[in-house]
Amino acid sequence: MARVAVIGAGISGLATAVMLGRRGHAVTVFEQETRQAGEDLNRDFHHWNRPRVPQAVQPHSFLAPVRSVLRAEAPDVYADLLALGAREYHDFDWFGEHPPYRAGDEDLVTLRTRRIVLEAALTTAVRREPTVEVRRGCRVRALTFEEGRPARVTGVQVSGGETGHGQAGEQTHRADLVVDASGRRSPVPAWLVEAGCRPPVVESHRAGIAYLCRWYRLRADGPRDPGQVQNGSAAAFALAGVFPSDNDTFAVNLVLSTADPTRGALTDPAVFEAAARRFPATAAWLALAPEPRSPVLAMAGLDNRWTSFADGQGPVVTGLVNAGDSLVHTNPTLGHGVALGMRAAQHIAVHVDRIAADPAGYHAWTNRALRPLFDAQVAADRANEQRLTEDSPLPDRRAAALAACALDDPVVMRARAQVRHLVRPADAAYGTDEVDRHVTAWLDARPDFVPRHDGPTRQQWEALVRA
Repeated sequence: MARVAVIGAGISGLATAVMLGRRGHAVTVFEQETRQAGEDLNRDFHHWNRPRVPQAVQPHSFLAPVRSVLRAEAPDVYADLLALGAREYHDFDWFGEHPPYRAGDEDLVTLRTRRIVLEAALTTAVRREPTVEVRRGCRVRALTFEEGRPARVTGVQVSGGETGHGQAGEQTHRADLVVDASGRRSPVPAWLVEAGCRPPVVESHRAGIAYLCRWYRLRADGPRDPGQVQNGSAAAFALAGVFPSDNDTFAVNLVLSTADPTRGALTDPAVFEAAARRFPATAAWLALAPEPRSPVLAMAGLDNRWTSFADGQGPVVTGLVNAGDSLVHTNPTLGHGVALGMRAAQHIAVHVDRIAADPAGYHAWTNRALRPLFDAQVAADRANEQRLTEDSPLPDRRAAALAACALDDPVVMRARAQVRHLVRPADAAYGTDEVDRHVTAWLDARPDFVPRHDGPTRQQWEALVRA
C-alpha cells in the first residue's frame, strides 16, 4: 500500500483521498484552511470568506463524469449529495417523454447543486475512512527531495496544525507520492524550479470574460415552475443563464467582456436584475418572484492554464503529480473543471502504485484524456471573446440550427448532450449522417429560419444601465 500526501482539501484533493483510502492506501491531506464544509450549508455558502476559491460562490452544473465517477467509486457520497438536496437533470427531460433508449443515454445527466454541497458530502466521506487523515490549519511550505535524474519528491514540509501527538509546529511528512491539489494558485511549480528541477511546462491563455451572478430561492408559498424555457439567452455582447440548484435555490448569471464599460454598473442589484429581465431565460425565473439570497457576485481575471510536470525529456520530477486546477484550470464557460478533477482523481487512485514508481504514464494519460478538453476550452473562449463585442456576427444558418434543432429533435439533442458531458468530441457527435439528415430536414421545414439573438440590443442595454 502506498503512503500518499495530498496538498489541498478542495474537491479534487478530497475526492483523491476518498478513492485512495477505499483501496487501503494511507493518505494524509494537508489543508491550510481551518474551516470545513458541512455544518450549515447555507451559512457555509453565503458567509464563508474564501479568497483563494473565488469560484466557490459561483453557479455550478456538474457534468456526467462527476456523477459517473462518484457512483462507481463512492456511491454513498452520491447518495449523500441527493439527500442534501442535489438534483439530477437528464438532457432528455426537456422533452417530457424520453425517446427510445440508446446505449449511453443513462449517463447524460447533470447534477444540479451548489459546490458547497459536494464539498460537504466529500468531507463527511473522508471522516469515514480509517486510512485517511485530514490536517486542517496545516500549511505545506516546501517539498523534500532526494537526488536523482530526475530528482524524486519524498514528502512535504509543513507548519501549523497538529501532529499525530497533538503538537503544533514545523514537521516533515514522508510519502511515496505527493499529489498537488492546491488549486489554480499552486506554489508547487515555483518550488520545483527553486529546487533545481527542470521547470514544469505551463501554458496560459487569458480569458477576457467577466461573470456576475446573484442567488435566489423560490418562495414556499409562491410559483415554482418557469415552464419550458431554455437555461440560456444571448445578446450580441452578453450572455445570460439560469442555474437551477439544490433546495429551491437558483443562480442568475450574466457574462460579458471584461472590456465592457457597463460591467461595473451590473454590481448594483437593481441594475443587474433589470438587465437579467431583458433575457427570456432569466426573465422566466425572475418572474416567479424569488427571494434574493446574495449580493451580485463578480468574478473575472480568469485564464485557462495547463501545468504539466513533464516536458519533452519526460517527467521533470518523480514522486509528484498534480490534479484538479493545479493540473488543468479552465474558464468555467463549459463547466469542465470539477469533471476533469474527478477523472484525474480516479485515475490516480486506480494506478497509484505505478504512478508512485514512475509518473510518465500519468502524464501521458493527462495529455491523451484531458488536454484535448483544455484546447477546446481555449478555442471556445477565443470565440466568445470575439462575439462578446457589439459588432460580432451571428453564426451561420446551419451552425445556429444545430442548437435550435436540438430543442425539437432528440437525435440532435443526444449529440449536443454527448458533447456537453464530455462523452464524445463535437466533430464525432455532430459529424454523423444521422445528425446531418435531421438538421437538414429541420431546416427544410423552416425556410424562414435565420439566426437571431433573443436578448436586448446594445441601445436597450445602455438605456437600462443609465436608468
